[in-house]
Amino acid sequence: MTLRFGLLGAGRIGKVHAGAVSSSVGAKLVAVADALPEAAEAIARAHGAEVRAVDAIMNARDIDAVLITTPTDVHADMIEQAARAKKAIFCEKPIDLSIERVRRCLDVVAAEKAPLMIGFNRRFDPNFREVRARIDAGAIGEVEMVSITSRDPAPPPVGYIKRSGGLFRDMTIHDFDMAAFLLGEDPISVFAAASNLVDPAIGEAGDVDSASLILKTRTGKIAQISNSRRATYGYDQRIEAHGSKGMVAAENLRESTVEVANASGYLRDPLLNFFMTRYTQAYANEIAAFVEAVAGGRAMSPSGEDGLKALAMADAALKSLKDGREVEIAY
Repeated sequence: MTLRFGLLGAGRIGKVHAGAVSSSVGAKLVAVADALPEAAEAIARAHGAEVRAVDAIMNARDIDAVLITTPTDVHADMIEQAARAKKAIFCEKPIDLSIERVRRCLDVVAAEKAPLMIGFNRRFDPNFREVRARIDAGAIGEVEMVSITSRDPAPPPVGYIKRSGGLFRDMTIHDFDMAAFLLGEDPISVFAAASNLVDPAIGEAGDVDSASLILKTRTGKIAQISNSRRATYGYDQRIEAHGSKGMVAAENLRESTVEVANASGYLRDPLLNFFMTRYTQAYANEIAAFVEAVAGGRAMSPSGEDGLKALAMADAALKSLKDGREVEIAY
């Protein structure tokens, strides 16, 4: 069986997913839609697909699944439309910036019994998955603390900030999902401290660009997250899990493993520059997992409910930042 895809959104992340579909066994990109015809045409031409309107993709008999990589403010509407059209659905995070809107959307998905996966690609990074596998194998005993470092090489344009929902809903949301993934439990509370240290324009837009967060589960497990919109040394992506018997960690990936030693010291190649290169394999693994789940009729993971939980953590973090106190997460 070949799962036939329609891509909705031909921006930067759309290009990444188009490549992941083309590299996946049992997947084929059939059509692309975008508000900018030239963007859709470029992806379609590169992958042997057609340019079609959104409604045409939703109603097409030769398309089994849709990839939603449009701006966030139309995700929920497109998910509902695809669910009613009996398509399997892959949607980039978040489903929406309003948790109530997400709940209504998931009600439609459930009523239509539509398969829905949310794009938390970091769960599919080979090294991060191996950390989870070592935890499951008992290598560090019972997990007690998790540390996540996630720092972008440079801030995005302010126009993006205004539409994205801000640091917690756009960037930290990946780390919220990863915290639950590694802890093996959903956090129940969060304390957030954040500042505007990188770009004054981000502060003027009402957002922060530097943050530290502490999450706690019902059994007392703790996750700490460090975020920044600027890391002059590259895309900083590290995780560590500490347990009753030891620790397991995944370090940054570099352009190569070559190291030069001379009188000046030890020199290594820089970190991979951004998510398109750092998580290339994760995106491919993510689409492969989606294809396998659809083919096997299995439950999707990360699910729409996982997307709801990560957004609830983000909302609680915003309230914590505003109130200056630990806040209970309302799932």
